[in-house]
Amino acid sequence: MKMRKSLLLAVGFALILSTILAGCGGNKSADQGKTLIYGRGADSTKLDPSLVTDGESMRVTENVMESLVDYKKDNLEVVPGLAEKWETSEDGKTWTFHLRKGVKFHDGTDFNADAVVFNFERWMNQEMLPSKKDDFIYYASMFGGFKKDKGHVIESVKAVDEHTVEFKLKEPQGPFLQNLAMSPFAIASPEAVKKDPQEFAKHPVGTGPFKFESWKKGDTITLVKNEDYWQKGLPKLDKIIFKSIPDNSARLTALQSGDIDVMDGLNPDDAQRVESDEKLQLYKRPPNNVGYLAMNMEKKPFDNKKVRQAINHAVNKKALIKSFYAGLAEPAKNPMPPSLWGYNDEIQDYEYDLEKAKKLLKEAGYEKGFEVEFWAMPEPRPYMPDGKKIAEYIQADLKKIGIKTKIVSPEWTTYLEKAQQGEHEMILLGWNGDNGDPDNFIYVNLDKDNTRIPAQNYAFYKSDKLHDILIQAQRETEQSEREKLYMEAQEIIHEDAPWVPLVHAQPPLAGQSYVKGYVPHPRGSESLAEVDIQK
Repeated sequence: MKMRKSLLLAVGFALILSTILAGCGGNKSADQGKTLIYGRGADSTKLDPSLVTDGESMRVTENVMESLVDYKKDNLEVVPGLAEKWETSEDGKTWTFHLRKGVKFHDGTDFNADAVVFNFERWMNQEMLPSKKDDFIYYASMFGGFKKDKGHVIESVKAVDEHTVEFKLKEPQGPFLQNLAMSPFAIASPEAVKKDPQEFAKHPVGTGPFKFESWKKGDTITLVKNEDYWQKGLPKLDKIIFKSIPDNSARLTALQSGDIDVMDGLNPDDAQRVESDEKLQLYKRPPNNVGYLAMNMEKKPFDNKKVRQAINHAVNKKALIKSFYAGLAEPAKNPMPPSLWGYNDEIQDYEYDLEKAKKLLKEAGYEKGFEVEFWAMPEPRPYMPDGKKIAEYIQADLKKIGIKTKIVSPEWTTYLEKAQQGEHEMILLGWNGDNGDPDNFIYVNLDKDNTRIPAQNYAFYKSDKLHDILIQAQRETEQSEREKLYMEAQEIIHEDAPWVPLVHAQPPLAGQSYVKGYVPHPRGSESLAEVDIQK
């Protein structure tokens, strides 16, 4: 009897143990459905896309919230989103959008014209901000400021009926449709925002293919499938976990060991290694970026053009690219990539010439050089795989002309916040294009409008001549005329040298061979609704 009882206990224990072990297959166990773990270099800053400019925040919100219009899955051509069709008046000042019917936000409330009006009124009037430090920084950049500002483009947004929205513009805006497709203008649930704007920035509520579940700061953000998504058959995944792994090499190790399924920020030197591994696949994001060194022109000696030009002559871009990009980049001479229409290829880059650099410093009154604090990104970015090492490389170049730099590297969120306040002297940053329009590179990053705090123009460069050209280019609707204006704008920027444009990168990514349907988008983040796991 005792033996039989012992045998039954042993069998029971074995069954329990096997059940426990079956559940230890990580997040991809059969009972939990299909889970994709996306390894990335940094955590998000906030999850209300209208408040942020960093790609890591939008990478998440892209899957939770949607805009009126969208881009194709592999390029920046505008296609229907929450609006299924639209039309514009002959003068380009009235835009009418016809919304999809039957769409609901994740909290069960209806998506309709009133929801669209609420979001735009919130942004343009700077209402319901989570804190005094926050602002709708992208809205101001793309639509000429806020409603109280002289240059504000949108006169009114009106609900014509439940499923029709009308935008009235003060002036035509060439990139208006492209702007609306951007992640910061995704439509939030009005009820969720009204309930608690601060909580919304941590817990977004949209209409997208995935719903927000949890956020463990510095570690993971988890999204789950929206079972009531309006696009039938999507999403294909049941869950996405965005996992922060700051070191690129550690992230690749996690991919090779099967701890994650997809990773961005692959070191260019590791691309060949991934390509030769049959268990992995290599992706290349289409180049649509610029990595740059900005000099704060509100601080000496960067108020002197000859100093800025000298630094342009002192940085050896080709050697830098050879050392850090493994052939997956090209030297930059303009603030926008050559893949974009309107690129001015006639401009001659500042050649690497230390004697010219020294001569210019002498003419500026800095023959013996100077000391400066040099900010380097603490996290890998698509356009800059290792900000600290690249800063050290540039530090060595500048030392050759007598400029001594002290490299500082605050935590990523602090880095961005302090830079937007203009606390830096010289800083490494970059930009991944959002919408396929030159305006998104030049106006956003270098117009005087965007030196308002919190700034996106990190050089604090203010040129009235450039501003007039960029506003004219925004109001022009003929692309050929806009192209001429942007060509002229690049000439002005080249001469004034607020930046050292460093590099246009083709960022490599990697994934497991069983990941299907993942297509890296030129804007730097993408919806994962069509991604599947097929083992």
